[in-house]
Formats: sequence, C-alpha cells, structure tokens
Amino acid sequence: MKKYYIYIMSNLSRTLYIGITGNLYRRIYEHKNKTIPGFTERYNVTKLVYYEEFESVISAITREKQVKKWRRSKKVDLVDSMNPDWDDLSKGWFD
Repeated sequence: MKKYYIYIMSNLSRTLYIGITGNLYRRIYEHKNKTIPGFTERYNVTKLVYYEEFESVISAITREKQVKKWRRSKKVDLVDSMNPDWDDLSKGWFD
C-alpha cells in the first residue's frame, strides 16, 4: 500500500517549510542536497523536524492545506509536540 507524507522542514533560524510527498526519503534527500531550486534551497531549509503518514493522497493533501493555513505559533506547537528539541529526524538516513 502506498504511503503519503506531510512534512515540516526547518533551518537553524527555524524558518518553516511544509510539503507533501509520496516518497519521504527521496524528497528529504532532494531538500538536503538542494537538487530542486526554490524556497528550501534559498533559505537552507534542510532539517526534517516533523512528519505525518497517510494511506490516502486526499487525506495528506487535506492535512497539508490545513497546517499551511495555521498561524506560525500553532505550527511550532505541532513540531514541539513530536520533536521538542527540533532534532533532524532524518539524521543518519544518508550516511
């Protein structure tokens, strides 16, 4: 069964980027290696700080849209609930 993910990336100054993917490993690799030009490359957003898994792409898209509409403080609370130290959850994936 295919899985879909929403994820939040950050940098040292806690700039936030919210995305959706069907392959979390590949997508995080792309962010970390800046293979796709855009926001995360420009602002050096390379730390995976939060993610959720879904079995339906519709559910994932709905959740991504919901989280993107939130105030920054609510997004920070969401990250804090799973990852209070804001560790890079993908640490060791690409070593």
